[in-house]
Amino acid sequence: MEFISAHQHTRVGADGLKWGVESMCAVLSEFGVAIAPSTYYAHRARGGPSRADWSDAQVIDAIYRLRQSNPLYRVLGARKTWIVLRTNGLNVSRCVVERVMREMGWRGACKRRRVRTTVADPAATRAPDHVRRRFVAEAPDRLWVADFTYCRTRAGWAYAAFVTDVYARKIVGWKVATEMTQKLVTDAISHAIDTRKRSGTTSLDSLIHHSDAGSQGGFNWSSQHLDHGGVVWPSVRTRNRLVGDGSGRLTVRCGLRCAHQGARTRRGRCSVSFGG
Repeated sequence: MEFISAHQHTRVGADGLKWGVESMCAVLSEFGVAIAPSTYYAHRARGGPSRADWSDAQVIDAIYRLRQSNPLYRVLGARKTWIVLRTNGLNVSRCVVERVMREMGWRGACKRRRVRTTVADPAATRAPDHVRRRFVAEAPDRLWVADFTYCRTRAGWAYAAFVTDVYARKIVGWKVATEMTQKLVTDAISHAIDTRKRSGTTSLDSLIHHSDAGSQGGFNWSSQHLDHGGVVWPSVRTRNRLVGDGSGRLTVRCGLRCAHQGARTRRGRCSVSFGG
């Protein structure tokens, strides 16, 4: 603000031109100091910084000095930084510390693990692509597309594999587990086959199963005719009960009873579960 005020009426060159507020704001923005002309005019109309500006400046200075005094303070988040500031005698609210640190780009270190689901095996034999980006089916059970994803839960990462019928746009099989393994994906396919068997399907001879090349755990059934299941169905698993008015159907027993009456879920990781 002081720079703009000091150079606003400075003549530039021999023609006597003067710097304008808009042009100086544009140049400052190019160098990483983003100031809108309206912000400058509002600052000049107030006659100086507001009380909130002074308060934020004091908090910024205190946090900056704290982070420079000890490298260990640089890994603290907003909550612990607020506790240290209060201990040092600075009366500031936690929300102000959170806002100031967010605006300044200061954040604490967190133990997060990056999850990669597309991991291709260069040594594995890649199946031919029978789909060639044409995801269209003329009837059910002609083309299945499979993939899996992940989500964060209170107990850690959960990985969900699913198989979708392209014709009906319906998930016909899925599996949830706590690790990315080949069995996670193959169990989802087995569940899809069992689901079709229960619905009355007797043959999957014309079925093509398609997945990407970045298969996990050596799984590489990318776009090949399904040779698992077919006409000869595998032995049917023993199915557990359907939980009435609960949050899902289990075909294998879960020791944590994640699905039960009232759809209430305990804070624990489900050991294994299929969709029904």
